[in-house]
Amino acid sequence: MGTDERIQRARAAYAQAVYGGDIDALSDARRGLDALEADTAMARGMLLHARFQRAAAEAGAPPAEEPDELPLFERALALYRALGDPRGEAEALFWIGCLHQFVRRDDATAVPLLERSCELAARTGDLPTRAEALRHLGIAAHTAGRLDEARERLEESTRLRREIGLLPGVASNMIGLAYIAAAQDRRADALAILDEAHAIAGGHGAHAIVHHVERARAQI
Repeated sequence: MGTDERIQRARAAYAQAVYGGDIDALSDARRGLDALEADTAMARGMLLHARFQRAAAEAGAPPAEEPDELPLFERALALYRALGDPRGEAEALFWIGCLHQFVRRDDATAVPLLERSCELAARTGDLPTRAEALRHLGIAAHTAGRLDEARERLEESTRLRREIGLLPGVASNMIGLAYIAAAQDRRADALAILDEAHAIAGGHGAHAIVHHVERARAQI
């Protein structure tokens, strides 16, 4: 793997300052490293979240929280804000909200973070983050018993996921839509939704989603 371009620029700025006496490039190089640190913190937090999610699926109950996950996302958020990067801020806010919702089961804390993430993602044209935030706002609405709102949020998230080509994510959203349909006494619709979700997930190698579809069908 090659050295990240931002590290190369920092090394070049160092040499320029030390040997040439020109420090003009140091500030830009530092900002580049701050952005690299933010991106790295975000990616590390996502890996920890994936590990937690997998452990939860295998155990059938939430495992212990990864202690480094929230600090990593919060560090990314602080750096993106300092850099004036609203797109990065939207993604970091989503992950912090997701952690509070999925890991800590705390929608009261999660929802304002997810709403702010959705707002910033819409403003910056970040469709993937907006789709994620809408999905989790839909989950919160479903948990609170606001089924029409939950359906609206999940359908919009699904539309965005189709637009960006994230079809396994479409199938995942459809499981939530099936549960909502069942709660609204639309069992036939729920089963049809699950059939489509199974076909999409199976066709894209999303084996974990196929398992969730089968579990939902057994419960519905």
